[in-house]
Amino acid sequence: MSGISREEVRRVVALARLSLSPEETERLTRELGAILGYVETLSRVDTTDVPPTSHVMALATPLRDDVPAEPIDPELAVANAPLASGSAFVVPKVIEGEEEG
Repeated sequence: MSGISREEVRRVVALARLSLSPEETERLTRELGAILGYVETLSRVDTTDVPPTSHVMALATPLRDDVPAEPIDPELAVANAPLASGSAFVVPKVIEGEEEG
């Protein structure tokens, strides 16, 4: 069975910026180990003659005509925005070093 170490779990927890107690870390280690074991079991299944599918049964893909519609009124589009300027959404700057304009 494939396992995951406590150190690996702690690293993932740190990357996810989570705060877990030692008991939660231990439980998560066991649960992730069980999940990885199940995935390992599935990877041993012979699927040589099984065609790749995205769904277990064929589904019809309903299509509609691509007909242009009237655009939404710009003022209505931003009506419920927390902050708007005219017909534009105002968002905080997220990239450092970028000049405004």
